[in-house]
Amino acid sequence: MLSKEELKKKVCEVIDRDSEWIIDVARHIAANPETGFREVETARLVTEKFTEMGIEFQDSIAITGVKGVLNKDVSGPTVSVLGELDALIVPAHPDSHPQTGAVHACGHNAQIGMLVGVALGLKKSGVLSSLGGRVALMAVPAEEYIEIEYRDGLRREGKLSYLGGKPEMIKLGHFDDVDMAIMTHTGKERDGYIIGARGGTSNGSIAKHIQFIGKSAHAGAAPHAGINALNAANIALAAIHAQRETFKEEDTVRVHPIITKGGGSVNAVPDDVRIETFVRGKTIEAILDANEKVDRALRAGALAVGGSVRITTLPGYFPMISDGNLRDLFRQNSVSLVGEEKVIPVDPSHHGTGSTDLGDLSQIMPCLCGYCAGATGMMHGSDFVIEDYELAVVAPAKVMAMMIVDLLTDGAAAAREMMAEYRPPMTKQEYLSQVEGFLKEEEYQG
Repeated sequence: MLSKEELKKKVCEVIDRDSEWIIDVARHIAANPETGFREVETARLVTEKFTEMGIEFQDSIAITGVKGVLNKDVSGPTVSVLGELDALIVPAHPDSHPQTGAVHACGHNAQIGMLVGVALGLKKSGVLSSLGGRVALMAVPAEEYIEIEYRDGLRREGKLSYLGGKPEMIKLGHFDDVDMAIMTHTGKERDGYIIGARGGTSNGSIAKHIQFIGKSAHAGAAPHAGINALNAANIALAAIHAQRETFKEEDTVRVHPIITKGGGSVNAVPDDVRIETFVRGKTIEAILDANEKVDRALRAGALAVGGSVRITTLPGYFPMISDGNLRDLFRQNSVSLVGEEKVIPVDPSHHGTGSTDLGDLSQIMPCLCGYCAGATGMMHGSDFVIEDYELAVVAPAKVMAMMIVDLLTDGAAAAREMMAEYRPPMTKQEYLSQVEGFLKEEEYQG
């Protein structure tokens, strides 16, 4: 019987040998970016690669998601490796899609490369027979919470319940047979560190779609006969800004609205103006407090001009909780791959002010998002580019595959021990109940 280290070596040899095939997946996705719940071609590529590897899968999950399973007939714990399918919208990026403005300015294309890399390494190396559990390979849609009005339309049509991929897949039951989940995010080198997992937490969020309704009139001849919805929106935005000094520093509140529709024509008083925003915070309590202040500001805008406002508040993402055991495994395998001096130091107190739907999953099972360099520029910016695909894709694929060997060898002893000591913040049903409680639709007549 081979030792853990011998099994890891076999897996890494396969990933190294087929690294160009793995990298080509990530490059192809980068060249064909699609936003959330529209990732049809990206999902098709995943199914093609699963088919090439002989992996059984289910597709069209939450519209575009894909789930394959290794060792599906083996009883024991299930470890999920996640990759996100979707792109952002950054029209100023030189690689953005000319029609949609979509671009992989967050590195999700690398995650799908990692996903197929882990799958290939585990399956082709022959180590699966030494594992006492299953591996769920999950290509998940719509992590980037954008195009809120479009997604809310899908919800109203009954095609979705939630506007993020992982929450939707949780509700549909596709994580019911999963015990823990890991993934890796791509970014840039930090102070000489290229890979690792600090641990810690992140902000949660709720999302809002707002419509100010006024009355159209000739903007030159009879503006007094109209009700200017754009003025209502501007007053509301100013009122939101006036609330910022009331947000506590320790709550790390972030509110960042955009106007998605500012009027129909320049010679008509705007009667339909639309805004999308997030309300983020470190805790659910902080988010709800800030949300009430935002709602007050929105109502004030409508009241000031005598218009009305429709406020749709939608479930966003829960705060992220990193699992310490998974973090330590990620670190140990990163050190074995690149050396201690290049691995990000552990910092359980670290808090990120962005949001991710991995936070939702972390409320019901152990989760970890590692980090690996390979990119330059600002994440979500017009200069974000993956330049070193060997580092951005191949290295984290090897680390996560080695983690799976650690977790599932010896009858999955390590995974079983983790599961025995883990206490989830909430059950799936408690989670779903809280999510449903965030949904609120209000029309205020000013």
